[in-house]
Amino acid sequence: MKRRTLPTAAAFAAATALLLTACGGGDDGSADSDQIEGAGQRSEQPSKSAEPAAPEQEKPDGVDVSLPADMKLVFDWDKPEDNNEAAAMDDAANYVRAIYHGIDKRTTDDAALVAYSKGQGLTYGQTQINARLEGGWTATGTRRHYQATTRSTPAGDAVEVAFCVDSTKFYSKEVKTGKVIKGTPSLTDFDHFKIIMVKAPTGDGLWQASEVYVEGKAAKCQ
Repeated sequence: MKRRTLPTAAAFAAATALLLTACGGGDDGSADSDQIEGAGQRSEQPSKSAEPAAPEQEKPDGVDVSLPADMKLVFDWDKPEDNNEAAAMDDAANYVRAIYHGIDKRTTDDAALVAYSKGQGLTYGQTQINARLEGGWTATGTRRHYQATTRSTPAGDAVEVAFCVDSTKFYSKEVKTGKVIKGTPSLTDFDHFKIIMVKAPTGDGLWQASEVYVEGKAAKCQ
């Protein structure tokens, strides 16, 4: 796991997001930015899920991010030694789980997404969920996340969590028919994410995704 200090004004190039194709991609990305957006800003207290109880490992921070058995998100990475970066990385994974929890529950107002995101990160998650809702799809298969790195602002209140995604075995599934839509594996199945995580003002050690940048067709992830 690599760690680097992140300059206060760092440039993060935004590219087209490919999260929701037939093999798991889409087309929503973020605008260019020359700062870590969201650092030091306030957000609302995360809502707690009112859904049926899930196992403890599926309810970090008391929020349900459980997924159906056929929707597997694998996080194949090691935690950094820095405690803040490790916590930010854990909640970056929870943010990804929250998006797919919303897809499974068929809502853009899921408590998990509200808990683990704010600002553009929340908008991005809602856009990804809405694309599935409008298409009448959910997801099935295995989506792998790997080659993760972290870097922090000098104050330690914002952390960039970057990682690769392999969606070659992750597919769209029609909700009404259960039909699985499989495409031919290609470079479009590989994305590189940079998620800017910021501390929530609750004092509970919660980190929220404030910005999401996605490089589609990421050859470096193959």
